[in-house]
Amino acid sequence: MHRRQFGQTGPRVGEVGLGCWQFGGDWGEVGDDTALGVLRAAVERGVDFFDTADVYGGGRSESLIGRFLRETSSDVFVATKLGRSSGAGFPDGFTWDSFRACTEASLGRLGVGSLDLTQLHCLPTEWLARGEVFDWLRRLRHEGKIRRFGASVESMDEALICLDQEGLASLQIIFNLFRQKPITALFEKAQARGVALIVRLPLASGLLTGKYTKGTQFAPQDHRTYNRNGQAFNVGETFAGLPFEKGVELADALKAFVPEGMTLTQMAMRWILDHPAVTVIIPGAKDPEQAAANAVLSDLPPLPPDLHARLREFYERQVAAHIRGPY
Repeated sequence: MHRRQFGQTGPRVGEVGLGCWQFGGDWGEVGDDTALGVLRAAVERGVDFFDTADVYGGGRSESLIGRFLRETSSDVFVATKLGRSSGAGFPDGFTWDSFRACTEASLGRLGVGSLDLTQLHCLPTEWLARGEVFDWLRRLRHEGKIRRFGASVESMDEALICLDQEGLASLQIIFNLFRQKPITALFEKAQARGVALIVRLPLASGLLTGKYTKGTQFAPQDHRTYNRNGQAFNVGETFAGLPFEKGVELADALKAFVPEGMTLTQMAMRWILDHPAVTVIIPGAKDPEQAAANAVLSDLPPLPPDLHARLREFYERQVAAHIRGPY
């Protein structure tokens, strides 16, 4: 596993991490034993960065990670998030007391004395612009409850607002072959300020595996069913904001670009890792085999420059106009 520096003062972390949203149930059912098996398989193959949130399964994802941390001797960097729960005051009632209470609850579920990283979880833009939520995070850092803080954002405008905040360690963004705007809007600025970039949805909710057809069905409790058109939260978090049927068409078209010896999945995630501004990608995994396969991506060779150029042209001509939601 190749490693990259996490911000200016953070540790070096494996460039392929593990997203743990699926343990909350929004990607279909994942049992406790299976979830723990995923965590073990990931760490056995060099993964040392887990991303979770206090709202994933009402705390279930954090609790499962906490169980794993108690059984392992491996050093794992755990990034969590706060701000999307009613307890935090979402969407418009945030307070210092609610932030402190949510942080203490995460500490308890994870079983740690201080959080490696806590991230604002896609807060409304106006709250990011006001800035007091960052003052609360700095206060939590001063108290020793968190080591560093960042923000998970939905748009590049929000990312740029956050970049102006003193002490910001990281930004978490949606970035994949179907959402390439961060390359020009964010990467140079983040690198100049030493801010780590965590990439979520590297496979656009699975579209970039190339395994779906227009008739593919997902479980009722899976966000790919109930949030397909942004009915529950930002549409960009599901299929990267693309209409599902259009996304299937575009993924099928991308198969013609895949180099010999690679899969579409591997090309899509290797493409992300080829950008030096990216610190870590956080693909999810619902079984140990998938977690192991994700870790191997770090060993794949970079894609050739001409392929990068073709993939950029494909995005500009065929994809960009179909993206919905904040971007």
